[in-house]
Amino acid sequence: MMTSVLLADDQSLLRMGFRMVLEAEDDIEVVGEAADGATAVQMAGSLRPDVVLMDVRMPGMNGIEATSQIVAQEPATKVIILTTFDLDEYAFAGLRAGASGFQLKDSEPGELVTAIRTVHSGEAVISPRITRRMLDLFADRLPSPDEDRSAGGAAEPAPDVLTERELEVLLAIADGLSNAEIAADLYVSEATVKTHVGKVLAKLGLRDRVQAVVYAYKTGLIRPA
Repeated sequence: MMTSVLLADDQSLLRMGFRMVLEAEDDIEVVGEAADGATAVQMAGSLRPDVVLMDVRMPGMNGIEATSQIVAQEPATKVIILTTFDLDEYAFAGLRAGASGFQLKDSEPGELVTAIRTVHSGEAVISPRITRRMLDLFADRLPSPDEDRSAGGAAEPAPDVLTERELEVLLAIADGLSNAEIAADLYVSEATVKTHVGKVLAKLGLRDRVQAVVYAYKTGLIRPA
């Protein structure tokens, strides 16, 4: 299955390097390049790529705002934030805007390729544990649900749409546990946990496990450590 990728970075040499790495793969096709956020949004709407590699620091519309617009307009398109170092506040803001993970710009080529394939398959690039650590660092930047609504954001579905077991699974995800670890804690099979995770994401309208961790913080289910 071919994966289409849009490159969004204001440095042409970096875009060229990413293109060379990705086009060496039989199952990845670079369908476009954008040098700023506004162009990335426009091209994502017209090209509908499977994955966008999104630099956060670009002139005009930055990568955070572009990510927010792309995931709202093209739900099937996944965004990977490109950053210069992990636990970056910009990477955190990108996750909060709806990105499915982040990748360091100086990652090995194989890591970038794996990240794209992982996101396209429906999984998150970074582990929930790293997301949890980022949220512990930056949780004070998260607006309250009331602030979100006053700013025009959509209201979060209330946790009470979940069954008791689904809420247990959500809290376990927010603690950074894998399916295997959740299964061991709840004395159920991994297949059962996978089913619960799918229901949690569907009921709450979340894209992946990383967004589930963000949701748990935004709704007050989890507090900073």
